[in-house]
Amino acid sequence: MEDRVLRKLFLGFIQIHLLHHASKEPIYGSWMMDELRHHGYDISPGTLYPIFHSLEKEGHLVHETRVDDGRMRKYYRTTPKGDALLAAARDKALELVRETEGKHVSD
Repeated sequence: MEDRVLRKLFLGFIQIHLLHHASKEPIYGSWMMDELRHHGYDISPGTLYPIFHSLEKEGHLVHETRVDDGRMRKYYRTTPKGDALLAAARDKALELVRETEGKHVSD
């Protein structure tokens, strides 16, 4: 049971990571997997790409296809809706961190 709960939490963190990086510059899958690995997430393409597709379907990301070194790649970036979601997620994450550290949100 704990593994399922932890997996759900980590998937949420991964979504925030995706939105964060896609708000800074267009990103693509293999780069994002390397970036997530740098933060301790061992994620497979079979997990990552459905997250991209879900965020895109919900209107938080858009993609454009580019040719890079002869390879077709989808580059994702946030939409205004995705930027708003990221801002809300940041606020809630900060509130949670403060609360779990024993600080009041107004501190």
